[in-house]
Amino acid sequence: MKLRPEEITSILKQRIEAYDVETDLAEVGTVLQIGDGIARVYGLESCMAMEMLELEHDVTGIALNLEDDNVGVALFGEWQKVGEGGTVKRTGRVMSVPVGDGLVGRIVNPLGEPLDGQGPLASSESRLLEFKAPGVVSRQPVSEPLQTGIKAIDAMIPIGRGQRELVIGDRSTGKTAILVDTILNQKGQDMICIYVAIGQKASTVAQVYERLKEAGAMDYTIIVTASATEAAPIKWMAPYAGCAMGEHFLYNGKHAVCMYDDLSKHADAYRQMSLLLRRPPGREAFPGDVFYLHSRLLERACKLSDELGGGSLTALPVIETQAGDVAAYIPTNVISITDGQIFLESDLFYSGVRPAINVGISVSRVGGNAQTRAMKKVAGRLRLDLAQYRELEAFAQFGSELDPQTQRTLARGERMVATLNQPQYQPWPLEEQVIAIFAGIQGYLDDIPPAQVPRFQEELREFLRTEGTVYEGIRDGRDLPDEAQQAARAQIEKFKESFAVHAETGVAGAVA
Repeated sequence: MKLRPEEITSILKQRIEAYDVETDLAEVGTVLQIGDGIARVYGLESCMAMEMLELEHDVTGIALNLEDDNVGVALFGEWQKVGEGGTVKRTGRVMSVPVGDGLVGRIVNPLGEPLDGQGPLASSESRLLEFKAPGVVSRQPVSEPLQTGIKAIDAMIPIGRGQRELVIGDRSTGKTAILVDTILNQKGQDMICIYVAIGQKASTVAQVYERLKEAGAMDYTIIVTASATEAAPIKWMAPYAGCAMGEHFLYNGKHAVCMYDDLSKHADAYRQMSLLLRRPPGREAFPGDVFYLHSRLLERACKLSDELGGGSLTALPVIETQAGDVAAYIPTNVISITDGQIFLESDLFYSGVRPAINVGISVSRVGGNAQTRAMKKVAGRLRLDLAQYRELEAFAQFGSELDPQTQRTLARGERMVATLNQPQYQPWPLEEQVIAIFAGIQGYLDDIPPAQVPRFQEELREFLRTEGTVYEGIRDGRDLPDEAQQAARAQIEKFKESFAVHAETGVAGAVA
């Protein structure tokens, strides 16, 4: 048998070309320095910004500072176990969190790990922690209302789906209560709620969870928590993780609302992290990009165009002020990013006005676009009237003689404030809000003592639920045409005939 050299050469070439050895080349670095949840790592020359890194003892890191000779890494997990000289391995993946329907009803940390003891998450999808906000062309104007169930907000400071509305106020003025009431009111509204607790006590988050579970609201809610005991990096990550979970629904044509409670603690955590990373400090020791920190988060909230599915992500950030100072650094930053603010005042809160909304400073820059026609008709002048009442109230304290017109304005204002007062965890449906405000605006409360107004409104609600079809008309048509107004007047007058105020004690009730 004669061997042909060209055959042997071709076979060898073919074998060499087809030869494939599996190589697993991983870039591994070394921990130079560690402390306070921040590590300095040497030897990761090709590392990307925001890349996930693997350290010993199942600790995850995220590359934040890419410097000439080392990488500044924020650590998540039990970073205390990691020592100097330990190995750090690149993953080649940018930081992402699990998302999807499997998270609904669960309490998770910002890494997407369950904290409620109900087993692992049923989620196969993930989204990037940082994601570029949609551009102008991809959006459409905010036009669909997001009903909070709180009369004062839905009437005067309406929130629309896709809006960013700031809730701002001092400590213990009812900021979280507004968020919880809003979640409770989303039952049956085709809305997923994501409550992000940043630096809150674990007991506070547990109370919120129990309240929502009791009301059946956890069926459409995700709670993301980075408690006060956690290190700064996990608190910094929390709102971005919550936003990524909300974006899953946004880009699938659904509706979600993301609540960040609160961004003051988020900014503090970022300041701590930045200073530990040796980034240069600016005003109040915050880093220079603290404005960008919040703007790139809140800009991700939007109402997408119909071509992209028409989904929406609404943002309700919370800011805590010190002694009502809305002109401080972080409050003014966030006010300038958002589409309006609900300002809660401690003086109003302690004088019994709940929710303690200062109508003068509070505003919604979306305005009537985010209101139903029925609410627009009855609440058109309400905001102006209440602002006027607050001004006159200050003058009336001097005790001088007041003309009849001023007295009427004060009396009407007092009754409207009583109408808008609302106990916690009791959101009102739209149709009941409309009739309650209609009764006040039309003067049906003018001869009712202010202390009896809440009682009048409650009994009127009960009466209208059983009598007539006023509520059904508003609920179905979301409008209040002239004939419906006539029917509402007739029903309120009929109820008022049976409502009595005792002359001596001022005790009111419906006469059988």
